[in-house]
Amino acid sequence: MEERLQNILAHAGVASRRHAAAMIEAGRVTVDGKTITEPGLRFEPGNAKICVDGKELAASEKQRTIMLYKPVGVLSTLADPFGGKTVKDLLAGVKERLVPVGRLDKDSEGMLLMSNDGELVNRLTHPRYEHEKTYEVKVAGRWSEEKLKILRGRVEMPDGYLTRPVPVEVREVRSDHTTELVFKLREGRKRQIRYMCSAAHLVVLKLKRVAVGNLKLDPRLKAGEWRDLTAAELEAI
Repeated sequence: MEERLQNILAHAGVASRRHAAAMIEAGRVTVDGKTITEPGLRFEPGNAKICVDGKELAASEKQRTIMLYKPVGVLSTLADPFGGKTVKDLLAGVKERLVPVGRLDKDSEGMLLMSNDGELVNRLTHPRYEHEKTYEVKVAGRWSEEKLKILRGRVEMPDGYLTRPVPVEVREVRSDHTTELVFKLREGRKRQIRYMCSAAHLVVLKLKRVAVGNLKLDPRLKAGEWRDLTAAELEAI
């Protein structure tokens, strides 16, 4: 069955449909040796030699999405030029080329979805969809209601961007000057929670993503472990 070229690339896990279209328009894709710049042209995947940047596209993989419990110290990338450990190193036995859905910085832990479904990756990462992400955060520093107001308000990032107000729940204030908080973010600026806490003169001791939308981190997973999403979970996200 013929499919649009941008969909063929997306289904093969090359990129989301939007990014695949941009790659095609940039002249990076050939079909049977001819450069194609129209994303909507239709081809039959099994009967056409499709190359991206000169490399032949592998046969379409079965779509697969997994939930990974990313440990602290592991990069949310597929490769590190400096030899650091990446999430790809944790996927022993996974033959499909899965890419991280969004990011989770090296010093943070918790749920990271990985998928070769380009459309799903796009829907979960594009800002316009605003999927809520939930984080459990342990901070150090003397606690006050004034600090909670700062966290819930707009905070200026290093690049000058002002964050939106964020729902922050105080779960527990301890006598050792540590506090357990829950953040619910609909925007995902790099290291946003850490900068928010810094603005309130709090030090992040632990940051764990526990949910994306209504999909929660499986409590049976230990750091470094993963499992495939169920059909019901895929439908829910």
